[in-house]
Amino acid sequence: MAEKTLCEFSTPSTENIHVGPNFGLGEYDYEIKSSLIKMVQVIIFSGKKDEDAIAHLQNFLEIGNTIDIQGIPQDVILLRLFPFSLEGRAKQWFYQSKNQFKTWRECSKAFLEKFFQIGRTNILRGKISKFHEQKGEPIPQAWGHFQGYISDCSHHGMEKWLLMQTFYYGLTQGSYEQLDATAEGSFM
Repeated sequence: MAEKTLCEFSTPSTENIHVGPNFGLGEYDYEIKSSLIKMVQVIIFSGKKDEDAIAHLQNFLEIGNTIDIQGIPQDVILLRLFPFSLEGRAKQWFYQSKNQFKTWRECSKAFLEKFFQIGRTNILRGKISKFHEQKGEPIPQAWGHFQGYISDCSHHGMEKWLLMQTFYYGLTQGSYEQLDATAEGSFM
């Protein structure tokens, strides 16, 4: 065994640098074009509290789901491309966790568990359940406003009937009377 100097023991080597993920594709050979990498790097996620993990995944999947490499599973493409959309704390998390997931579904679930705070879900659910039409806001605009809250928290877990009831009772008296008249009776 060759002797090492103290400096050599203290200096990191490339074997200790996390990269990946590495998938055994056997006979398959594929390349991710640099233009695709640049596309996913337009919106980088770093794991800061003010960043939206769901919006990041949505943007990433808009690009990633358009990629089709003959004979390569979509999971492999997404997992290989995903770290290029991350930086800082989020990229460190990915490299430290990469052996815990083998599919894109597992990776995206772990990503959301790590970077989408439960408190944020509670705040967004609260916006849905406390919806109120703004004074002078037309019904279609109020509906769009309400749908925006639902879209921001698509995992809200509320039944459709409850959402409709919340919207209806969140309208001003004039608006829900207008809906009742349009329904030729009680809307609810």
